[in-house]
Amino acid sequence: MGSSTSVVLAALVANGAIAVMKFVGFLLTGSPSMLSETYHSISDTGNQVFLLIGIRYSGRDADRGHPFGYGKAQFFYAFLVSVLLFGIAGWESLKHGYDAVLHPAHAGGGSSFTLFGASIDPFYVNVVVLVGAIAFETYALVKANAELQRQITEYEWAGIVEAFKKTSDVTTLTAFTEDAIALGGAAIALVGIVLTRVTGNPIFDSASAVIIGLLLMGFALALAWENKRLLIGESLPRDVEERLRETIRTHEGVVHVDRFRTVFFGPGNVLVTADVSFDADTDTENIDDDITAIEEELRRVDGRVGMVYIEPEL
Repeated sequence: MGSSTSVVLAALVANGAIAVMKFVGFLLTGSPSMLSETYHSISDTGNQVFLLIGIRYSGRDADRGHPFGYGKAQFFYAFLVSVLLFGIAGWESLKHGYDAVLHPAHAGGGSSFTLFGASIDPFYVNVVVLVGAIAFETYALVKANAELQRQITEYEWAGIVEAFKKTSDVTTLTAFTEDAIALGGAAIALVGIVLTRVTGNPIFDSASAVIIGLLLMGFALALAWENKRLLIGESLPRDVEERLRETIRTHEGVVHVDRFRTVFFGPGNVLVTADVSFDADTDTENIDDDITAIEEELRRVDGRVGMVYIEPEL
């Protein structure tokens, strides 16, 4: 959880600074893509706050009403973030960009203005703001990627695509995705602004806003889908379950594993239940010791195993 918190905090600082920079850039230049990027960064900043709330809430101790704890709170808040990313950042960016495409005169670009006695070209304001945004987003993305790569190594996943499908650390996954989209969005906005400057045609700036909106909405849907699988109760991957099942089956005195189930009840926390048939000659007084030994073995095989419930059968 500590790693996830540091990833989110890094993204919060970066996105907060970037949102201010982009909004100032929009006020000075009137660029449609800059406004889209402002919506994007404001949404991202708010999303990091929601993720931090999820981390804090999920750390509450289990109680009578929630006997397995509050770990799934992170799944809920990450899902909420994906909805906000789609609805606020994505839709507003798309809508504003579409309007600018239909009404190029509204695309603006701004006229030169005077600051401290010097004439400032708004084009360079946009370029400086977006280059700064790219620098901040790169910092946040490197932080999120380091944590994701650690998990990829630990669980022997093939890469980021497999991690996206299998990780239960949705907080880090959401932060990584947001940072990657933000970096791509800033780059797209920069390209659009430069092309508009070179060609004199505002359509490139407006089209950049549309592309950014579609990008945000697409990744928001993907995030929502990945969070859904954990909200409704996903099991460990089949190959991991087989290793855990085999660990039980090969324990001395075990004849057969009749039923075996796993489910995530929080990031990196899995509940394992099994009906286990023991040898008929097994001393019933030693069953508790056998079950305790099996639980320890399961946790050694996979550190995500949190709670274990074994129903012995003779």
